[in-house]
Amino acid sequence: MWTRAAAGLVVVVLAGGAAGCRGQEEAGDARGVSVVATFHPLAEFARGVGGARVTVRTLVPPGVEPHNYEPAPRDLAALERAQLFVYNGAGFEPWVERVLPDLPARIVRVNASMRIVPHGRDPHVWLDPALAALQVEAIRAGLVEADPEGRALYDARAAALQDELEALRARYADVLAGCRRREFVTSHAAFGYLAARFGLREVPISGVEPEAEPSPARLREIIAFVRASGTTVIYADPLTSDRVVQAVARETGAQVMVLDPLEGQTAAGYVMVMDENLDRLAEGLTCRR
Repeated sequence: MWTRAAAGLVVVVLAGGAAGCRGQEEAGDARGVSVVATFHPLAEFARGVGGARVTVRTLVPPGVEPHNYEPAPRDLAALERAQLFVYNGAGFEPWVERVLPDLPARIVRVNASMRIVPHGRDPHVWLDPALAALQVEAIRAGLVEADPEGRALYDARAAALQDELEALRARYADVLAGCRRREFVTSHAAFGYLAARFGLREVPISGVEPEAEPSPARLREIIAFVRASGTTVIYADPLTSDRVVQAVARETGAQVMVLDPLEGQTAAGYVMVMDENLDRLAEGLTCRR
């Protein structure tokens, strides 16, 4: 049976020595393969696969919504010094397509979603643990290309990471199989891949862009859905205003809880946050535990 103590051990593996890398965020300033990742989950996966052979810089800073991020000159300078550039793809970072043609040819580029079939306009592929494992594989391949001598280490650490992601997927499948409800309301469309994986339906108040304001007609639809379905929990994004979510909650009597799409930097690891998300989904969907 999964325990919180075990979760702590997994976070250590996933972080791949992340604590030791926090003070070495500037690409090219420390020993090891220099990796630049666009945002937190990909940086964590790169540290998890690379271990002590890599130093990783995360471009999107704490508290910033990645959908709104544009690289500053210092970010572009760090990127040009990197050996490996990891980005999500799937339309998540529109600025990347403008930057790629001007990067030095020596930089290995990893589109972490290259092997993933897109789910409409939703770029949040990392929220499905099975697809996150594919992103880990893409990062492993990129590290091997950039640093062939480290192949054995990268292969072993990637395999361990993928095992932990499979265990996470299994926990989700086990818990979400026993839920009275199958639909959940979110502030914006971030959990489509996760919902599809586990036979759920996400009902977003607004679209993929978290800052987009829903139309009055959409708000009326959501309020009507919450009332008719008996929805008791509405999920908010921790990085954006919950004003609209709170307004819907006041109209319907629903409770507001955070469901973290892991877009911002966090002290907690990927697995820990995903387990917290599972706990909150289980409460809102009335799942047997």
